[in-house]
Amino acid sequence: MKTACHYAIVRFMPFVETGEFANVGVVLFAPNARYFGFKLLGNRYSRVTRFFEQMDAKVFRAAMQTCKDELVRIDRMLKQMGTDLRFKALDREGTLALWNEVIKPRETMLQFSESRLVLAGNAQTKVIELFEYYVERNFVTPERQEQLLERGVRGWLRDAKLTDQFHPARVGNEEYHAQFPFVAGPEDHPERVIKPLNLGYEDAARIIDHGGKWIVRINALKKRQLLPRKVLFAVAGPDDSSIRGNAKREVIDELRNTGVIVVPYGETQSIIAFARQ
Repeated sequence: MKTACHYAIVRFMPFVETGEFANVGVVLFAPNARYFGFKLLGNRYSRVTRFFEQMDAKVFRAAMQTCKDELVRIDRMLKQMGTDLRFKALDREGTLALWNEVIKPRETMLQFSESRLVLAGNAQTKVIELFEYYVERNFVTPERQEQLLERGVRGWLRDAKLTDQFHPARVGNEEYHAQFPFVAGPEDHPERVIKPLNLGYEDAARIIDHGGKWIVRINALKKRQLLPRKVLFAVAGPDDSSIRGNAKREVIDELRNTGVIVVPYGETQSIIAFARQ
């Protein structure tokens, strides 16, 4: 039987003036299940510190530790009010008042979203599910990320009034072909191709594997003289000197060796200029 759970998202907002924040945790209170729990972002916080690049990572770690300590204190208080199942009953009114006090708006680096309701068969499992959704964004698969890149390019083409010139199409013949999201020119003789490419994988091997698929496809089309003369890849991924960054640069170098144009995703003007050729 499912029980109603109150939950709130923990948001890290180091610069209150801008209103920008990152989701870094979830807290949940299920009165009927007499359960209070939370899950906070641990050591994998580079996404947050990269976004707030002016901020020292030590500030983030200290804020998260303070938040954890406070939530542990709240947990102890709620146990004394009945979430500890050794007590006969829950002080429902008192615990809900404390819940609302915990998540009320404050001008601090760590804040809580408004309280939300969700039904769950297991409150403890639901905390993990909500954390994976709101913090780890498990719904954004690599495939989904590439679709989002395509949506961005489609918007740029629309703003430049070039949408009618490009359409998804299969390039090649019955022997070999590849599907591209943006193709211009006659169906039997495509002239220009734009392909957004996501190389933002967490693992360097997956970056090389995914990029390698497109290198093979381009070479196969080129070998059969089926590759349009103008092909542009708009590539997203790590730009640092890490193993992942090196993997991305390896893919870009090999793509360029095939003769295609490669630009960073986000260089809107370069992509539009190519589209207008």
